[in-house]
Amino acid sequence: MAFSRPTREQLAAAAGTTIPDVLRPGLDVLFCGINPGLYSGATGYHFARPGNRFWPALHASGFTPRRFDPSEQDELLDLGLGITNVVNRATARADELTDDELRAGGVRLAAKVAEYRPRWLAVVGITAFRTAFDRPKATVGRQPDPLGETRVWVLPNPSGLNAHWTPTTLAEAFADLRNSVYSE
Repeated sequence: MAFSRPTREQLAAAAGTTIPDVLRPGLDVLFCGINPGLYSGATGYHFARPGNRFWPALHASGFTPRRFDPSEQDELLDLGLGITNVVNRATARADELTDDELRAGGVRLAAKVAEYRPRWLAVVGITAFRTAFDRPKATVGRQPDPLGETRVWVLPNPSGLNAHWTPTTLAEAFADLRNSVYSE
């Protein structure tokens, strides 16, 4: 079920809005975006902008049996997957967030992980992870320090603006996580 494209006015009105998490206790993986974009804020769906490569990478890596539409995000729960964000407020670009917002988001995210106890937390965006968790030298992949009992993995940002990662290499990074999740 695809959703209708938001208008320019709806996108502008989405600035600063929040969208609900896709979350329940005991997930295999909690994917964590940086923050909702205006498209997500306007539609209420995570990774909703048509150029975002999250949903294709999720499928190509084997996490989902088919490519889900953002409007089907709640179906992830049946697969043991969820979605949240480091910062809740929608912006046009992630670089509109301050370092203080990212650090505060890291504290909120750690509390959410302690409450819901996913097996893995996958932060989608290396720069946001570095700032939110004060890990300036972190690289993509498995992180050495868990959050409590939850193991942490950092994935590249799937935004179409992140041209350094192709659809193929992005899917490979997601597949690396999937292989670790289901082999342990």
